[in-house]
Amino acid sequence: MMAVLQRGHEEMGESMDREVVMDVQGLVKTYGDFVAVNGVDFQVHKGEVFGLLGPNGAGKSTLIGMLTCVLAPTKGKATLMGFDLASRQEDIKKVVGLVPQDLALYQTLSARDNLAFFGALHGLKGGRLKERIKDVLNVARLEEWADRPVKTYSGGMKRRLNLAIGLLHEPAILFLDEPTVGVDPQSRNHIFESIRQLIEKGLTVFYTTHYMEEAQSLCHRVGIFDRGQLVALDTPKNLIQNVQSRTLEVGVLVLPPGVLEETRALSTVEQVLFEENILYITAADVPTAAVHVLSLLKERQVSVTSVNTPEVNLETVFLKYTGKTLRD
Repeated sequence: MMAVLQRGHEEMGESMDREVVMDVQGLVKTYGDFVAVNGVDFQVHKGEVFGLLGPNGAGKSTLIGMLTCVLAPTKGKATLMGFDLASRQEDIKKVVGLVPQDLALYQTLSARDNLAFFGALHGLKGGRLKERIKDVLNVARLEEWADRPVKTYSGGMKRRLNLAIGLLHEPAILFLDEPTVGVDPQSRNHIFESIRQLIEKGLTVFYTTHYMEEAQSLCHRVGIFDRGQLVALDTPKNLIQNVQSRTLEVGVLVLPPGVLEETRALSTVEQVLFEENILYITAADVPTAAVHVLSLLKERQVSVTSVNTPEVNLETVFLKYTGKTLRD
């Protein structure tokens, strides 16, 4: 599966069009005194898979809700396919598709009947509706089961049908909110391959996931979202390289009271986390920071069990920016 993902990512990267199809400026959503989304700015380009990573409660779903016209922003502005979010919502609904994390399916109906219902909501009818149903059933590879009740489907088949519904009206931008949660490996692989083929045809994908390998291999750029803010945004490669050159791990037997605070106070140290007897240190100059940290630990008679500059992946990057591991 990883080979398929990596190949798709390289091919997509070579052909990605730089036309801006989504421009978000200062978007804010508040509920009373609670700020769910706090002044977000970013752009998405045509043919791009734009990944958004963040812990539960970070505000990802709220952000997607605003961009798909489900929620009204409190402040800020955005355009999607040139349409203003404040004044052209009906136009935006025609050019965006949403595949939610929660399955939006009628269990007693067949896949074909589900598609006919949702297609009618988009104004599709007659021969055009039949044509689109045939096309998306093919994308989802559900032709053989198209007339069976959805309640007889596996979890992976339901996810694929959810994707098919989102594609019915041929959106220019597709929002995928954790589309592979709980699916079997074959269905996951097919969803990835479908995304790769669709973006080759010009579709733009806004993708949230809790699976690091998906984001690292499938997305052209990744935004890390925490506490309602976009705290980092770049290609997976650049995010990883930046953190790798700035990260030090020091294992200790026991960390006495006060030493963590002293370590954080060192002028060469930017950030320190302490989990499971390991000091995770971020610094602009790792060799110099290592000398200072190890000297401090020696002065405080702390037994050091290991010193390591770790091999970094996207989960390490996430930990660096949010201080927590990505979780379901």
